[in-house]
Amino acid sequence: MSVSPASAPHIPVLLDEVVAALAPAPGQVIVDGTFGAGGYTRRILDAGATVHAFDRDPDAIAAGRLWPQTQVTAQGAAPTLVLHPRRFSEMAEAMAEAGVASVDGVVLDIGVSSMQLDQRERGFAFSSDGPLDMRMSQDGMSAADFLNEADEAAIADVLYVYGEERQSRRVARAVVAARPLTTTGQFAAVVRKALGYRPGAPKDPATRSFQAVRIHVNGELDELRAALDAAERILAPGGRLAVVSFHSLEDRIVKQFLREASGETPAGSRHLPQQVAAFAAVFEKPSKAIRPGAEEEARNPRARSATLRWAVRTAAPARALSGSLPA
Repeated sequence: MSVSPASAPHIPVLLDEVVAALAPAPGQVIVDGTFGAGGYTRRILDAGATVHAFDRDPDAIAAGRLWPQTQVTAQGAAPTLVLHPRRFSEMAEAMAEAGVASVDGVVLDIGVSSMQLDQRERGFAFSSDGPLDMRMSQDGMSAADFLNEADEAAIADVLYVYGEERQSRRVARAVVAARPLTTTGQFAAVVRKALGYRPGAPKDPATRSFQAVRIHVNGELDELRAALDAAERILAPGGRLAVVSFHSLEDRIVKQFLREASGETPAGSRHLPQQVAAFAAVFEKPSKAIRPGAEEEARNPRARSATLRWAVRTAAPARALSGSLPA
């Protein structure tokens, strides 16, 4: 029997591939670090595993609590779905508090969810005008706070580093000149004017700036690094880590983490001797990048940029918390 609610609004990308990578089985405990609409969780529960699901978005947790109680907790038995209204970077602490020493799998679907993008009032997208917010947790500094209060240099740095916007200084200068900005439409219009956007162009130049500000406001890359460290600590030997990313900054962090954690090092050259890992590999050799097929891309355009990487935990002790993950 499916554990999904009757009207699941979104299907996560690479669903079959993620489930195959996790290989959930009855009696296992798996962490879904990005619960969202519960797409991965539903399939994992259907396989008979228990899921500890994390999401810092109150809307996602509230929707999860509406799942029929008989589907969440069997009468007289331990719950098969445990919701954690927390950041996924806190999964190690949360699992310890729940009395779970180790888990059999961790899945992370990085970035903004389809639900968040589709809600105008959340301010993540410029397809429809809404408040300039972008906060996943709905608290703390908003996109409007940052763009209206930060100095020009700080805005330019964020756009360049997190959005890979080559004309970041020009955009930052235009933002400062147009302040105050209060809506997504205003911000998008400023970026388009600064970059000379012509309607009908294949890609809206505001995309890079929106991505950059969203990543900065939510601390997404630091969260990802911390979550990878946490997954390494809580995965049991043979446990599986599966991560879906949506742009090069995220994928680079995941790829380098798994390469280092599996003991893979650069081959070296006459200028740089081959490096030797100073620890036993904590993951087996990771999978190659897995991307959606043409059929999934046609069905879901948001899947086009998705990349899945996964690896299996070895029995080696977890490394010290890494301060050396790629910036």
